[in-house]
Amino acid sequence: MVNTLVEAFEGTVSTIAFDSYYRDQGHMTLSERAQVNYDHPDSLDIELFVSDIQSLRDGNSIDTPIYDFSTHTRIKESKIVAPSDLVVLDGILLLAFPEITDLLDLAVFIEASEEIRFNRRIPRDIQERGRTAEQSSAQFKKTVQPMHKRFVAPSISHADLVIDGEQSPQVSLAEITTALYRQN
Repeated sequence: MVNTLVEAFEGTVSTIAFDSYYRDQGHMTLSERAQVNYDHPDSLDIELFVSDIQSLRDGNSIDTPIYDFSTHTRIKESKIVAPSDLVVLDGILLLAFPEITDLLDLAVFIEASEEIRFNRRIPRDIQERGRTAEQSSAQFKKTVQPMHKRFVAPSISHADLVIDGEQSPQVSLAEITTALYRQN
């Protein structure tokens, strides 16, 4: 949905993935890192994220971390994100943090069934995160499902707009665009 919105928006757009803000686990062994529950809000560097979003809102560029999911560490390089007409934040736990929702002009929750979430996650984890289907499936059952029920699903109450994640991206785009124009 983020790419669809970015492509359709008439103006400058910056995107920030909350997943880039996982805490660096470089101080742990690889086997210890593999045991961390990355689906729990504590796995994210909320302080840095909020500080960066506030800096963007103040008109300053930021250096967002780049996270390597195969090693569970941040790489040395960073990504520069400049202020723009529209800043799109992407992440399933965004609305679980009041300090983030306080900074949002429009909070969108994309709701999808567990089956759809599972079927989207497995290929992504294989292609983008260097995991096997078995590893991804085990993680889904062990941490993703329980953390979704505990943190993600309840955060829907903080959304200004709830989108059906199983509908056409074009329909979702129309709903988001309408909500954005209402903000102005």
